[in-house]
Amino acid sequence: MTILSDNRFFRPLIGPTIATTIALVILIGLGSWQIERLHWKLNLIANITERMSTPPVAPPAEDTWDQLDLSALEYHHLRLQGHFRNADELYYFTQNDEGAPGFDVITPFELTSGAIVLVDRGYVPRADKFPATRASGQIKGETTLTGVARAPQIRGYFSAPDDLANNMWFTRDPAKMGAALKLSRVAPFYVEADATPNIGGLPLGGRTQVHIRNEHFQYAITWYGLAIVLFAIYLSYHWTNGRIGRRKD
Repeated sequence: MTILSDNRFFRPLIGPTIATTIALVILIGLGSWQIERLHWKLNLIANITERMSTPPVAPPAEDTWDQLDLSALEYHHLRLQGHFRNADELYYFTQNDEGAPGFDVITPFELTSGAIVLVDRGYVPRADKFPATRASGQIKGETTLTGVARAPQIRGYFSAPDDLANNMWFTRDPAKMGAALKLSRVAPFYVEADATPNIGGLPLGGRTQVHIRNEHFQYAITWYGLAIVLFAIYLSYHWTNGRIGRRKD
């Protein structure tokens, strides 16, 4: 097949043309998909930012927990009233902002209704893992706290298994943690305490961090760029083989 325009000609090879067309459709499709993901991610970030800026509200009623949309609840500020069950602390292995290993102290919080919400009270260094080293920070009696609602963590493929025997956890899953403590009426979400200082300085609350990678624009540019390069190679191949040019009069 020869395509003519005035005295210019283009005689595309069937095999390279079919292969290039298929590849271009795939590359452009991937780039367009990344643009869609970009808009989805921007909306997600805006939604989370809005939730984090709203004032705290009471937690969802216990009779709604079975049908609770955790994704809709997450990152809303909650106000809890009740008392800590300090004897049932759990320890989630983590690092502080400087990368030093330690633990987040997770304590069951018994609401005035008798239901339980697990509260991540914040970070303590390894040397302060046990309550005796930070006794002044153990809140006793009825109290009110505010924090951010979080959905259970999904165990990653490379996540270490939880060490129940040594009370060391690598995922924060209220159902599993509650079962380990033989607790009933445990909320399907947990709460990360806000940055209100504890007496003695520990645990360090306010640990909620929103890290949402948004590299979809770069990915889209990459796919579109590969499509342009491929098309340039396709044209160059035909040019060097004398299949693109100008007819001589």
